[in-house]
Amino acid sequence: MEFKKINGHDFYNMVVNASNRLLEQSDFVNALNVFPVPDGDTGTNMSMTFKAAVKEIENINSNSIGEISKKLAKGALMGARGNSGVILSQILRGFSKGLDGKSEVDPTEFAIGFFEGCNAAYKAVMRPTEGTILSVIRAASEAAVASNANDIVALMKEVNKEAKIMLDKTPELLPALKKAKVVDSGGMGLYIILEGMLEALTEEIEAEIKDINVNSEAQKVGAKATEDIDIKFGYCTEFIILGDAKRAKEFQDKIESLGDSMIVVGYEDVIKVHIHTNDPGLVLSHAVKIGELSKIKIDNMREEHRELLSVTEEANEKLVDDIAVDKVEHKKYAFITVAMGDGLVKIFKDSGVDYVIEGGQTMNPSTQDILDCIDKISADNIFIMPNNKNIIMAANQAAEISDKNIVVIPTTTIPQGIACITMFNPEHEVDENIEELNEIIKSIKTGSVTYAVRDTEIDGIEIKQGNMLGLIEGKIKEVGENSISVAKKVLQDMLDNESELVSIYYGEEMEEDKVHEFISELEDEYGDLDIQAYKGNQPLYYFLMSVE
Repeated sequence: MEFKKINGHDFYNMVVNASNRLLEQSDFVNALNVFPVPDGDTGTNMSMTFKAAVKEIENINSNSIGEISKKLAKGALMGARGNSGVILSQILRGFSKGLDGKSEVDPTEFAIGFFEGCNAAYKAVMRPTEGTILSVIRAASEAAVASNANDIVALMKEVNKEAKIMLDKTPELLPALKKAKVVDSGGMGLYIILEGMLEALTEEIEAEIKDINVNSEAQKVGAKATEDIDIKFGYCTEFIILGDAKRAKEFQDKIESLGDSMIVVGYEDVIKVHIHTNDPGLVLSHAVKIGELSKIKIDNMREEHRELLSVTEEANEKLVDDIAVDKVEHKKYAFITVAMGDGLVKIFKDSGVDYVIEGGQTMNPSTQDILDCIDKISADNIFIMPNNKNIIMAANQAAEISDKNIVVIPTTTIPQGIACITMFNPEHEVDENIEELNEIIKSIKTGSVTYAVRDTEIDGIEIKQGNMLGLIEGKIKEVGENSISVAKKVLQDMLDNESELVSIYYGEEMEEDKVHEFISELEDEYGDLDIQAYKGNQPLYYFLMSVE
């Protein structure tokens, strides 16, 4: 069947069928991720982004392609997850611009949508890299604009042909793809979408939106029910010491036996302290010997927990909403961050973060997830720390949409995020803090230990599925069979003569006694270093480590 023009109904079937095709093949797209760590989620991110887009048009009562494309773009914008999802949302945003005000379009007008989609995608990326989804949308756009087709089906066949040619070229443009013998995963996701759009026309499909169920680690973490717990140390105590930061270790040793969940961080002439203790007065009495105290905050956690358990689940949800909407005190600064693992979530919350979005590896929060947290905060300035390179674009997109003053600090790791929140100076102005936090990020060396999900070769290193992988700044440096031995090698690679502080966050799979033995060995070997260990309980990563 020929389509000299397509209207909103035709376009609806095209994009819904494309969404269904991408959903069916999302695992295949995930498997194309070159890096063998267990967070290859391009297919999932693109599928969930596109699903959010088509959900926006599910009940639309219009046959205008301009109106449908506009709603589609809005859904994608709000539901964008991960870098690939954000780029896809920008493609649809540009497409909407090209189709704006049209009730139906011919091939020439439809080609303008591809042209605008390509422009929007390239503008969204600060340093565009060829051999990615960008190359594929560019090839599709150039084919559409150059086409002389007088039928939409013929146009889409030309677009798909050139998109596939470019997709097959991506290994020649990116050496990592060539080594892994795969094409770009984002480019493949886009090609599947284009195929689905063409199929809807050629098969005259009346498409229905298929459901998507995501069995994510983030959902498992978030689904843990509140339960009664034994609180050993009842007072959450926080304060700042205005004194010599070099005395931070001395003070930490002094109060170590007085509680747990302790964080003592020194920077220039400030020492920031957090501890759970049964004797806040004794902690403070030690602190005043170091310097003047500021920003003292003491909360009775047992009382708070009793109050929490005294309400029903329904009432608790209402209480949270009431606090978020009506009872939150307006303040100068507020914070949103992303983490997965109840230990890490607790560290961030204890350090003053207002909202911790539970996600990260394998489950990137959407733009809407971030906006939902922004909407619940009453503050002059809201700082967002994504703690993952694949969440920064969604955070920036949320900042662009929000009418509040949002600052995205481009943290790519959990240790960077923790360092930024602990060293944030509430006495400084926004620009000063931005400058200081960006400098802090540069000073943090980050390592991690996880496992390989597939056989591959990276930078000459042969990797087998199930191997322990040691990464430094996201690059694989060590491969072994034992998580602790790999962690030791990673730390050796990270340490130098200027290193002072080592922070280790161990995951949910690690046994406490083995971790304590590991820390003791490190303390014996590196007696001049301050080594701190925290139970992060993060999935997928046995260790997250930083060196300062």
